[in-house]
Order: sequence, then structure tokens, then C-alpha cells
Amino acid sequence: HSTSRRQRQMCIRDSMKVLHVLYSKIYTGAEKVAAQIIKAFEGRVDMAYCSLECEEVWEILDGMGIRHYGVEELTPATLSRVIREYRPDVIHAHDMRTSFVAALCCGKIPLISHIHNNAYDARGLSAKSIAYLLAGFRAKHIFWVSNSSYEGYVFHRLFAKKSSVLYNIIDAKRIFAMRDSDENTYDFDMIYLGRLTYQKDPQRLMRLSAALKARKPDIKVAVVGAGELEGETKALCEELGLQDNVHFLGFQSNPIKMVADSKAMILTSRWEGTPMCALEAMALGTPVVSTPSDGMKDLIENGVDGYLSDEDAVLAEDILKIVENPDHRRLLSENAAKKFAKINDEEKYNDTILACYRQWGGTL
Repeated sequence: HSTSRRQRQMCIRDSMKVLHVLYSKIYTGAEKVAAQIIKAFEGRVDMAYCSLECEEVWEILDGMGIRHYGVEELTPATLSRVIREYRPDVIHAHDMRTSFVAALCCGKIPLISHIHNNAYDARGLSAKSIAYLLAGFRAKHIFWVSNSSYEGYVFHRLFAKKSSVLYNIIDAKRIFAMRDSDENTYDFDMIYLGRLTYQKDPQRLMRLSAALKARKPDIKVAVVGAGELEGETKALCEELGLQDNVHFLGFQSNPIKMVADSKAMILTSRWEGTPMCALEAMALGTPVVSTPSDGMKDLIENGVDGYLSDEDAVLAEDILKIVENPDHRRLLSENAAKKFAKINDEEKYNDTILACYRQWGGTL
């Protein structure tokens, strides 16, 4: 009777095989979720990761000991080849497009669809929203990262009985280990961690940085990430005269110490699910300042453990409060760490995933 449920589960080895599929060649939000799930069940469930070919991602996965399959383009034909080679009992597809491709070739293999953000291009009639109908009907279960991501899909009511909201969590022990493995010291006032894409609105980040420079000429901003708007964002940085303030660091395989050493994390997203980078920052006690996008409203209590605003002037003022007032920063940091400890229930998250796999992929 003294053995916990968690300990009993760790003694059980599941016989099923799960293939995680993503349509990307980056390693940020959904990619981190997939890798984290694979690591959480290491030694219990055989899992593999499949995405577009990318050496940088492969290096990360190799370092984590994760089996991976790369394809030049994710199509029914290329995914079918991976399926024939790996022979999974369950396919876990990590976005709408990937779910659609998987639905075309999974055959009798159960499909789990996992939607990681509130896709604005699926809120009304569009090619994407219509294509996802096939995936939704074919899927055995659909995980949505937030209520807003579920309700934001125009046809969500059709899939109410097979849908559930599963908020992201992170592997806190691994995050702290990554922090401790980096012996460097960083001196940034504010850090942006994420893709440079339309969703993340990096141009707004540059305008906000300019507003901050007007108030604090020596402000130091780290931009960690890459994407299709990188060139445009750098050009705007130069146009605004921010070359000495904004440091573009590109993709970093381990940016955790940078986050830990920064005084604040900034998110300027147009929409979000539950950003992994925000959870990482909260775990590390780095206050988050963000636009009030979807999942962020579920994470941050304004003025208590971070700040939310859709006004650049207010965002700048809030960041300066954190940067220039160590006592206030310390209070926000403590509250953010407490909030994280309360909401980051790894056991419940993993139990939910495992129950879904067992229901559709087989029993012990």
C-alpha cells in the first residue's frame, strides 16, 4: 500500500509503439512537447520522432537519445514509408497539417491529433479548416492546448465528444539541468525566445525595443530564434537604430541559462497556445511580459507574477519596472516560480497521455 501509483506505473512496460509526427524543421514549442513526451515514457513505451530533415534538430534529439526519422517533404507517400519501417501502434500528430497528412495514410492505425495553438487561419471557412475536418473525423482523440484553441476552430463542435484540453507542462528537472550545464553568464535586460514568424510579431518586438531605448538608452535585448521574418526583423532593427541594443543570437540548442540570467522575458505574439518558453521562464523565476494572447491569459496574473498588455507603451513601462527595480523583480520572480509549481503537474499530464494511448493503441 505504500507504493505510489507513479512507482507502480514505472514498473510496468507497455508493449505499444508510438510515432510522433511534425511538419517542421525547427525545435521550439510543439517539437519540445513531442520530445518531452517521448522522454517521459522512456523505458515504458517505444516512441519515435518524425519530421522534416534538419541536422540541428537531429543533434538535439541524438543528445536526448530519441530515435528519429527524417523526410524531405511530409506527404502521404513519405509518411507511409516511415510507418512501414517503424510499424507504430499509434500515430500522434502534432498540428492540423500533420494530422491531415497522417489521416490520409494511417489506415487502421489509431490517430491522435494534438493542436498546439489557436490557428487563426482555421477560425472560419478556409482550406486549412476544411482539410482538418478529415483529420478530425479520422482521429480517435484530439488534444487541444487551451480552451481558446479548441473554441477557435470553426468546426470544433463536431468533435466535442473526442476532444479534451491538455495544457502544456515542462520537464522541470531537465530545465534546471540545462541551466546548470551552461557555465556562461549573460547580461540581458530582456529576452525573446521563439520563431521569427507572423504569429510571433517580431516587428512589434523591434518597435517595443525602440520605445525602451528612448527611456533606457543602454537596454540590452536578446533575440533567440530564427524564421522567415528574420531578414525583415533585422532590417527594421537597423532602421530604428537598435544595432547596439538588440542582439540576434539565432537558434540556440540550450538557451535556458540565457533565460535564467535575463531580467524579463518578452512575448509579442498575435496568438499563442501555452508557450513552452513562458513555462520555462516561470520555472526559472524570470518574469514574463506579454501581449494578452490566448493561453498567456491563463498563465499570467497581471502585476502579480508578470504583466499582460496590448499597448506598447504599457508593455515598455512594465518592462522598465522589472529591469530597474530589483525588489519588484524579485517579488514577481518568486510569484512566478510559485505559480509554475502549482500548475506544472507532470504526473497528471503523463497519465492523461498514457490513458489515451492505452485506450486506442492496446492494453498491457
